[in-house]
Amino acid sequence: MGRNSYLVALLALLLASRAIAQSDFPNRRVHVLVPYPAGGIVDIATRIVTDRLAELWRQPFVVEAKPGANGNVAWDQAARAEPDGYTWTFVGPAIMANPRMYANLRWSEKSFTPVGATAWAPSVLVVHPSLSVSTLTEFIDHVRKRPGALNWASPGVGTSQHLNTMILLNATRLDMQVVPYGGQPPAILDLMANRVHFNVASIGLVAQHINSGALKPLAVLGTARSSLLPNVPTVSEAGFAEVNVVPWYGYAVPSGTPQPVVDRIAAGFAEALKTPRVRELLQKQGLEPVEPMSAAELAALYAADTEKYAKVIHETGMKRSD
Repeated sequence: MGRNSYLVALLALLLASRAIAQSDFPNRRVHVLVPYPAGGIVDIATRIVTDRLAELWRQPFVVEAKPGANGNVAWDQAARAEPDGYTWTFVGPAIMANPRMYANLRWSEKSFTPVGATAWAPSVLVVHPSLSVSTLTEFIDHVRKRPGALNWASPGVGTSQHLNTMILLNATRLDMQVVPYGGQPPAILDLMANRVHFNVASIGLVAQHINSGALKPLAVLGTARSSLLPNVPTVSEAGFAEVNVVPWYGYAVPSGTPQPVVDRIAAGFAEALKTPRVRELLQKQGLEPVEPMSAAELAALYAADTEKYAKVIHETGMKRSD
């Protein structure tokens, strides 16, 4: 056999092996990188869905919480992973926002292919009970009379809670000081201890504290009232529809992952989200399960949110050099 014939045969063998691997997907452990701390709402939602996928596919899932640098540590690792479908990562506002805030990233949103949306993630605006306000309007008036005197807790630059707070402050022209945290749980604890004044938090993480009286809700960022907080109006009902931004949680694989594998993962997400138990567990966390989306619908949502968050980053000067 001549050299050229040998190379052609070798290439054909490699292509055939890859095709077999794709058709047999998944046939081993799947690794999911979560860029936020264990015990947070993203970690919880990820485990709810991957536990069901492990049952459906009869393959193990390893969910690794890998916080750091506002998500950049996990996304840098995920972007450099083999594009074979066995490494996933969380997709949320920060994955679209960070490339517009950090100058020296080795990845961008184009480094990933979205494969599935899991849930809409409505949040709630909360204050410490000692603050003498009961509505969003009262809160805005209170802050305006005390420019720079009150602060708010950020669970991380580029998170949905951070960006949504910036949209609120920008739209209402409020002057507040930011206090940074390494995730939602410590920010919530400090709000309950009255060390900070205001927080935009995932409903599932604070509903019990609201119901116990440890925190006071002002309004829900969502398309409708939350079943966990039925007496709390939405931001739109409170008269501020322009700031009623509802992020979504999803997952992505490295760009270059074969389309048959992407389609298989997307089908798995759709099947998992049809499971009543999965939907119930997500709803108990204050999340709204997403109805199955086509690849085109998911890409359109991804693009729309990229534009939306790029706008608030530009308007508020959140560009960072680190």
